[in-house]
Amino acid sequence: MIVFPAIDLKGGQVVRLAEGDMDRATVYGDNPAAQAQIFAAAGSQFLHVVDLDGSFAGRAENREAVEAILQSFEGHVQLGGGIRTRESVEGWFNMGVSRVVMGTAALKDPEFVKDMAKEFPGGIVVAVDARDGFVATQGWADVSDVAVVDLARRFEDAGVASLLFTDIGRDGLLKGANIEATVDLARRVNIPVIASGGVKGLDDIRLLALHAEDGIEGVITGRALFEGKLDLAAAIAMANKE
Repeated sequence: MIVFPAIDLKGGQVVRLAEGDMDRATVYGDNPAAQAQIFAAAGSQFLHVVDLDGSFAGRAENREAVEAILQSFEGHVQLGGGIRTRESVEGWFNMGVSRVVMGTAALKDPEFVKDMAKEFPGGIVVAVDARDGFVATQGWADVSDVAVVDLARRFEDAGVASLLFTDIGRDGLLKGANIEATVDLARRVNIPVIASGGVKGLDDIRLLALHAEDGIEGVITGRALFEGKLDLAAAIAMANKE
């Protein structure tokens, strides 16, 4: 199972939000590239980067910070946040991003996302962000009437690399990952699932890794790392051991 340390960008700074609320941001640094290097030094070969401002604007708002991360980090960078056009998808792949995460576009223009998945095999991740079981979009500001599993199943034969499932109600709160809902989704679709939201310690990593055969491909963690509740090297070792 892959452990993705998260770098969320707001105004060029490294932050974490509580429940996706831009007004509840905690700043953890002003040098995203240096943070990427810290994660690399701990043994990470993967990063999950989110342009939070871009999620609301529908276009890249932290381009310089992302470019700096790409230049400083030798591993695989998975990027999300406001990527909703062919030009932006192509641009980021050309820049060196390994995988592009699409959420709002997946709900509002699924055919476009499917086209991108065909054009960039293994490069598109569909974000399934859930609030009380329903899909949220526009930086989680809007909640739709589409059930999480229904959205996920729309992409089963599209060739997307994986589904990124976030329980918004736990995100950034250190409440513990929603293991039950994540594993349930993984069992109901034939696309690998990445868990996100609420990771508070090594036990979350262990429990998710136990379900790798159910389709859990990875886990994203942010606040737990920044606040010293989770050691990245230990998390990577745990994910590989299980």
